[in-house]
Amino acid sequence: MVAKLSHTIAAGALLAACAVLSAQAQNIEWAKMPRMQLERQFAGPLQDTIIQRWRDAEDGTVCHIYLPITAPHSPPTPSGYVQYGSNTIGTMSCQPGPAKPARPEAPKPRP
Repeated sequence: MVAKLSHTIAAGALLAACAVLSAQAQNIEWAKMPRMQLERQFAGPLQDTIIQRWRDAEDGTVCHIYLPITAPHSPPTPSGYVQYGSNTIGTMSCQPGPAKPARPEAPKPRP
């Protein structure tokens, strides 16, 4: 019973954290947010779908996004956000970028 309660509390805390992050993200104008770099685009497994490979220029993270070619959405809000209907965006998978090479240590002075 205690384990089930702790999972319920953890899930509630996660949902609360996501709600806070979502509210914070909407305070930023969409057009001013940083962009990932589109590296390549592939035909998806189903007609009128694509797979895109995006890279975060700051940390090298690579994301693959599976998308329909078109997705209807609401008119933009004053901050530039739109609302998509359910099941129209697709899926996303990300992997961390390559590890940064370790800095060589400075030579130690000889006594």
